[in-house]
Amino acid sequence: MLALFYIFIAVAIAVSFWQITRIMDLRSVIADDKDNAKQGKNAIYFMVFLYAMMVYCLIFMNVIMLPESASIEGEHDDNLFSITFWLIGIVQFIMQFLIFYFTFKYRGEKTRKAKFYSDSHKLEAIWTISPAVVLVVLIGYGLWQWNNVMDLSDNKDALVIEVYSQQFRWDARYAGEDNTLGLGNVNYIKGMNTMGVDMSDKNSQDDKQVTELYLPKGRKIHFKFRSQDVLHSAYMPHFRAQMNCVPGMVTEFGFTPKYTTEEMRLKPEVVDKTAGINKIRRAKGEDPYIFDFLLLCNKICGASHYNMQMKITVVEPDDYDKWIAEQPTLSSVIK
Repeated sequence: MLALFYIFIAVAIAVSFWQITRIMDLRSVIADDKDNAKQGKNAIYFMVFLYAMMVYCLIFMNVIMLPESASIEGEHDDNLFSITFWLIGIVQFIMQFLIFYFTFKYRGEKTRKAKFYSDSHKLEAIWTISPAVVLVVLIGYGLWQWNNVMDLSDNKDALVIEVYSQQFRWDARYAGEDNTLGLGNVNYIKGMNTMGVDMSDKNSQDDKQVTELYLPKGRKIHFKFRSQDVLHSAYMPHFRAQMNCVPGMVTEFGFTPKYTTEEMRLKPEVVDKTAGINKIRRAKGEDPYIFDFLLLCNKICGASHYNMQMKITVVEPDDYDKWIAEQPTLSSVIK
């Protein structure tokens, strides 16, 4: 399906060059009614073809879209995307029809005289105020969602996790029973202390460093991000979350997982997408793909940027408690 889409783009470019060439050749030729009628009909044919491609992409290429949000906060991102998509889609559908239909209806004829229409304050007010109102609503919704993700002041019971980035890997540090992370700085990096944790800080003693994220379903997660070297971007697509990791400062956001990894694997969208991926992998003789949540780097941070990812596993709260209890504290690892 993707190949067909690329073919369509190539054909459209070729037709455009062909039409431009024809225009250059026919600059001195005055079109008659027959030529105008032909071009008007061609506009209708192209409109039908364009709508057919639109419907095809909406139905058959929907599989490349992400499944529903795996976080509670991400639901509003999906809502904002859907509202914007439908608004743009409806307007685009109507405007394309008007453009091509009017090209046909008002094609040049010797017996037809064009009417001069200077302006209409009413129409200008409508097409200026209407988009302005829509944009204010959409931007207002977006700002509310931004604050919903970024404001962590009222989440005293949130699980605090630090995500540490470096070329080309991720590490994570969980706050201990005090739910407070110890201080960290690159100046403390030495030996086993790869995240630069200040071990003289009492809050660091019960922190736990891991190379895979485990998250409890239904509990708010307060993420803090640091970078050791260059600008990275922590991207968790299934949770609709992304934040830059900036050297020398701490950035943060929060979200609440609403599905475990096992529950997400059973979602129809995920099942269909996994089946499509495995069909391609079988043809290449590769091992089957199993869905997992991932933390990716969304900044081109160097030669191995593409390989910078960390597995995220969402489990029930009881399973998370068992897992975190098995992880060693930093004080027992860094002597």
